[in-house]
Amino acid sequence: MRLLRFEHGGRAATGIRIGDHVVPVSALPGVPDDPVAILEGGAAMRARVLAGAEASSARRPLAGAKLLMPIARPGKVICIGLNYALHAKEGNNPIPEYPAVFLRVQSSLVGPDAPMLRPGCSTKLDYEAELAVVIGRRARCVSEAQALDHVGAYSLFNDGSVRDYQRKSTQWTMGKNFDATGAFGPELVTPDELPPGAAPLRIMARVDGQTVQDSTTGDMIFPVARCIAILSEVMTLEPGDVIATGTPSGVGYARKPEPLFLKPGMTVEIEVEGIGVLRNSVADDPAFAREISA
Repeated sequence: MRLLRFEHGGRAATGIRIGDHVVPVSALPGVPDDPVAILEGGAAMRARVLAGAEASSARRPLAGAKLLMPIARPGKVICIGLNYALHAKEGNNPIPEYPAVFLRVQSSLVGPDAPMLRPGCSTKLDYEAELAVVIGRRARCVSEAQALDHVGAYSLFNDGSVRDYQRKSTQWTMGKNFDATGAFGPELVTPDELPPGAAPLRIMARVDGQTVQDSTTGDMIFPVARCIAILSEVMTLEPGDVIATGTPSGVGYARKPEPLFLKPGMTVEIEVEGIGVLRNSVADDPAFAREISA
């Protein structure tokens, strides 16, 4: 099943994608208008919702619909750094024995087709193609063998990074949390549509149509199940939490002979086989222009 959020009747609504159409769940009796609640309901809820959507006459074309971030306000956005061996090597980092973990705040993210904003204090906004994992069942101290039972869906993530600010200290928080520098979406794809742990799937990034990252999720140092087991040892993972599982090699700052940083007017596409494409333009953050003119 493929869940999304979109503007419908002047407000945000949850929809089920059926081919090239979307069915608003408001047309399905007894279905919560909340993608997290649907995922939390498990396989039985998903089967009922999908059957209702397939039989519904309330379909509308997906083309032209304004899509929103598939979860309005994720409880936690947990990011795994250096999770592909070649990406670690391109940055002259050792292969980690334990994952690098950092958090992103909700205000640092935008949804599909919305502009990622380059802050006025930096010219080093970078792209990072990532597989996103959405938790569907509460997880605390779960084993690796049980971990995938807690996955509600998979999606796409662009862990946009302001590289000079990322390196101002040993902690990456500031460089990863400028407003609207990352992206998440467009859909939530339930695990039954993908191989276990969403691997191996081809993962790519394109900038203005040029492929700049091209790898497979099977090359993760810490696969999805291992990430969930490690994280749940420390913190309770709750329905709607998002785990961004790291990026492969080919990021902009490491490219030769010249780095490739995002500039206003560029378009970035993140694609994972079987999940879809997350597309965003790049623009300058207008907040900095207001500060300068004040």
